Amino acid sequence: MTKQEKLNKMFPITRICRQDLIIAGYNEKEVLELDDAEMSYIAEKIGDGVMNEFWTALDIVMEDRFQSRKVKK
Repeated sequence: MTKQEKLNKMFPITRICRQDLIIAGYNEKEVLELDDAEMSYIAEKIGDGVMNEFWTALDIVMEDRFQSRKVKK
């Protein structure tokens, strides 16, 4: 793998399915009535919310990861 390929390799952060909505407490009958376009809309809006917190979460996780690496050496 080239340096550029390594830098641009993507890793998924999240996903959502109808079962997630049911687990979250939404009515199964109503959830099953959501079509794929509505699910895509929900996923997009959740993604927007995740991105609002992304940089803060990234800083926390990276600080933890680098601290963990220092301790191991």
